[in-house]
Amino acid sequence: MRLILPSFLFLGVTAFQAPNAFHRDSSTLRVARDISAEEVEAAQPTVNGNSAGSTAGLRKEPPAHAKPKAFATKCASLYSPNVGAERGLATPVYFGSTFLLDDAAHGARLHEKREAPYTDDDGFVYSRWGSPTNEAAALQLAALEGVDDPEKGLGMCLLFNSGMSAITSALQAVLRAGDHVVAPYTVYGGTYEFLTEFADQWGIEVTFVDGAGPEGPENYRKALKENTRVVYTETPANPTMRLTDLEGVARVVDEFFGKADDKPGTSQHDRKRAYVMVDGTFATPYHQRVLDIPGIDVSIHSATKYLGGHSDILAGSVTSRCEPFLHGCSKVQKIITVPLNPMDSFLLARGLKTLDVRMQRHGENAIRVARMLDEHPMVAKTFYPGLDSHPDRDLADGIFRSGRDSDDDEYIQTYGGMISFITVGEGNDALRRARNVCERLRVINLAVSLGGVESLCEHPASMTHTMISREQRIAGGLHDGLIRVSIGLEKAVDLVQDLKNALDRCDETGCDA
Repeated sequence: MRLILPSFLFLGVTAFQAPNAFHRDSSTLRVARDISAEEVEAAQPTVNGNSAGSTAGLRKEPPAHAKPKAFATKCASLYSPNVGAERGLATPVYFGSTFLLDDAAHGARLHEKREAPYTDDDGFVYSRWGSPTNEAAALQLAALEGVDDPEKGLGMCLLFNSGMSAITSALQAVLRAGDHVVAPYTVYGGTYEFLTEFADQWGIEVTFVDGAGPEGPENYRKALKENTRVVYTETPANPTMRLTDLEGVARVVDEFFGKADDKPGTSQHDRKRAYVMVDGTFATPYHQRVLDIPGIDVSIHSATKYLGGHSDILAGSVTSRCEPFLHGCSKVQKIITVPLNPMDSFLLARGLKTLDVRMQRHGENAIRVARMLDEHPMVAKTFYPGLDSHPDRDLADGIFRSGRDSDDDEYIQTYGGMISFITVGEGNDALRRARNVCERLRVINLAVSLGGVESLCEHPASMTHTMISREQRIAGGLHDGLIRVSIGLEKAVDLVQDLKNALDRCDETGCDA
């Protein structure tokens, strides 16, 4: 019999590490290995890693447990597979909530460390502060965000149990009473609720602007104040698919505050320049690697959507190269919100493996659907960045990278899988037609959310926004006849025909059961 003595003491989200470990360039997950009692008895203190300035030299193997003899003790003991389990090609799932310590001094070191997204060589202590499967998925997403490249600057990723948890954690990490936020009118409903119903009550001032299109950066500039701490953007925007000139926004923030000078080990509240945050959920890093844009500080995603890709998890991510911000966000995750659990971390990591091919198919299907909608007589307006009719069409090719690593790569240009359109008519006529379209679809599913392999549609006016007055809804860009469609991976002709049939019948009385 062999007892397991975990040496998976390297990776985990919201774990602790010394500031210099921020520059660790490792991107592999060390898997638990089993150690016989005889091996432990003979072992000398070992070094579990070689990162510069690490605490590895302080590590030693914990004492071997006695071989259990009693039935009850055998039941409560941890057994491991033979050596070689670490060679599995799927991300291991570690469900443990707590981890074996070398000795009391080891425990003291772990509790004294500065909060950070990943562990250092001292390893894990408690899963609310970091766990291996979570960190494995975070490292994978960080690589996709481009913060694994030392030449561009290393960064880290935090994974949360929902997109809203990621958004609110990022904001809470840097905002205090008396601070000011600039955000776009067309922002996700949950973000709007947090800013207007929570942040406002905490003494944080919020200004909403039209952040889309060529005029967006100047609109942000006009709203900036000396106490502005966050410039928040969402691009493509939900549900109008309007695009934000992120280079322009970063430039006007630099011109107002000066460039950021973040020193590792300092407080996230020390910097003068506002943090520029981007919710890029609709685009994903397949299209938009926002942290490659100078002056963009934080990338946020609802990983429930395209990153997970299968409508089977709730997850969110926050990625940055700014160590003081990452420290603050890690502390929020540790104390207020919560890391993504191991099983959903595994499912997210699995989803990320197919992100490249899924996003290409989403985009190829979406442009065919969008072209049909743009020509249908019962559609008043179609919002899709790949159409010439889109107001930000001139920005689209520069934003939607379509998986390219460089401008020399061969690629198929696509523009994401999200489409919104408005049925013809006003008031009750538009409401009736839009509802009829949604209820007559037979391939596309009537459901909220987006980014899964299956196509989804929703009608905000009769579904998700019925609790809001019509005046507020219209002012927020949600027309009576607006329908949002998340285009999936089905055969494109099936989706085109399904929507065409529903639109052709949208004036018929009543809907099929």
